Amino acid sequence: MDNQSKRLRFFLSPSHSCNYLKNREASSLFVDPVFPKNKVLYSTLVANGFRRSGEHLYQPYCTKCSECIPIRIPVNDFKFRRSQKRTWKKNQDLKIEIVDAVFQKEHFELYTKYLAMRHPGGGMDNPTRDDYKNFLWSSWSETRLFEFRLNKRLIAVAVVDQLENAFSAVYTFFDPDSQHRSPGKYAILYLIEQSRLRGFTWLYLGYWIAECNKMKYKIEYQPVECFINEKWKKFSTLDFAVTQN
Repeated sequence: MDNQSKRLRFFLSPSHSCNYLKNREASSLFVDPVFPKNKVLYSTLVANGFRRSGEHLYQPYCTKCSECIPIRIPVNDFKFRRSQKRTWKKNQDLKIEIVDAVFQKEHFELYTKYLAMRHPGGGMDNPTRDDYKNFLWSSWSETRLFEFRLNKRLIAVAVVDQLENAFSAVYTFFDPDSQHRSPGKYAILYLIEQSRLRGFTWLYLGYWIAECNKMKYKIEYQPVECFINEKWKKFSTLDFAVTQN
């Protein structure tokens, strides 16, 4: 890390039940919330396994588990799979617009519908406006919203942070009635393409957990790099198969 990062203080959260794996305890290491943040620091921390949630930067710091693995796509090396080509072609009728990260009722209603249908009882459903804003926005990050529309109807929203040489996909939510389009997967494909066009090197997808079915899609974008033992290294679908045996 750079000199600014080395001056950071960190705080460990209390242990709590893991949201992804049953019968596991979890805790997180948070960057001091009062420490001033900027794109340079943020980019350095993300490259070292951290993630943004609202105003906070954190990484999993569990004493008995290391299943949360930071993952990123080297966008210039990415190769479409056959199924991804179909998803790409299927969604060419969508119109995409990049807008500022400000509250819009239309976005919030889609977010609420998405959580109710896709993650019922998961602790995030029935959000208030403050829940929504506190989870996705921050006062210091360069955050943009990618809107995906079909004939002006909002299909999906990708919340994306711009780093020094990468995009970080913070969260994507979509209309469950459009699930046949695979809008979440298409959003990642679109962000890969936009990263290339901007001359970026990577697209960060947060954490991948091999045992969590909801996260298996992240390993489908090949090649991917995983941050293991403080180093980024290529991780193939063959490696994934080995972890399952």
